[in-house]
Amino acid sequence: MTTLTERSAPAAPAPVSRRRARDGRALASRILGYAVLIFFGLVFLYPFVIQIGNSLKTEPDAAANPLSPIPDPLVLDGFERIFAGTNFPLWLGNSLLVTVLVTLGRVFFDSLAGYALARLRFHGRRWLFAAVVAVMAVPPVVLLIPKFLVLNQLGIYNSYPGLVVPLLADAAGIFIMKQFFESVPVSVEEAARIDGAGVFRTFWSVVLPMAKPALITLTILSFQGSWNEFPHSLVSVQDPDLFTLPRGLADLVSGSLGKGTQYPLKLGAALLATIPVAVIFVIFQRYFVRDAAEGAEKG
Repeated sequence: MTTLTERSAPAAPAPVSRRRARDGRALASRILGYAVLIFFGLVFLYPFVIQIGNSLKTEPDAAANPLSPIPDPLVLDGFERIFAGTNFPLWLGNSLLVTVLVTLGRVFFDSLAGYALARLRFHGRRWLFAAVVAVMAVPPVVLLIPKFLVLNQLGIYNSYPGLVVPLLADAAGIFIMKQFFESVPVSVEEAARIDGAGVFRTFWSVVLPMAKPALITLTILSFQGSWNEFPHSLVSVQDPDLFTLPRGLADLVSGSLGKGTQYPLKLGAALLATIPVAVIFVIFQRYFVRDAAEGAEKG
C-alpha cells in the first residue's frame, strides 16, 4: 500500500498545469481583445490625424500627399487664411451664441416637459407623449418648408430669435428626461410635499438635482446638435452676418473654395469647428461617468 501511494503521488501537479493552461488562454484572449480594440481605435483616429496633418501643410504638399499625416514643411498658412480672408470669427461667434442659448433652453424646457409627462396626471397625457415619440420619427427635412412659413408669419425670419426659438425644445430630450424622472422614487417627492414644497419647488430643488446624469447627457446632445445644425439655418436666415459656422463653411466651400483642392484651408476650418464639441464632450463625460458609477454603487 505504501509503495502504491508513493508511486501515485507525482500525479498531483495535474490541476496546477490545467490552471496554468487556463490562465494562459485567458491572457491570450485578453491580449487579443486589446489588440482588436487598439486596431479599431487607430482606424477611427486616423482620419482625424490626417485632418490635423493636412491643415498644417502647404497647398502643394497637401495636394501631392493627402494621406500623409506629416507636414513638410509645417506651416500655418491655412489658419491664417481662415481668419484673414473669411468671416470665420463672425460665424464662430454666432454659433457660440446660438448654441449656448439653445442648450440652456433645451435643458430647462425638456426637463420641465419630461417631468410633467412623468409625474403630473392630466387628460391626454398618454396621447401627448405618443405625439412626442411620433415627432422623433419624422425626418427633419420634411419640416423645413413648414418651419420657414412659421418663422415668416411670426416675423422672426432672418433674425437671432429665428435661429434660437424653434430649437429650444426637442422630442428626444423630452423623452430622455421623462424616462429618467419615472425612475426616481415617488417617496422622495412625497417627503418634499409633506415639508410644504409645491410642484415646481419639488421639481427644481429635489428631483432635478438627482437627474444630473440625464442632464449631462442632454447637455452634450443639445450642444452637439445645435452646434452642427445646418438645415435649420438654411430656412431661418439669409443675412451673411447671421450665418452660423456650418452655414458659413458650406457657403464658403460652394463659393470661393469650390475651385481647387485647398485642403489646408478646408480641413483647418473643419478642425476649428470640431474643437468646441470635443472639449464639451470631454469635460462632461468625466462627470457623466462618475455619476453613473456612483448610481450603480448605490443601486
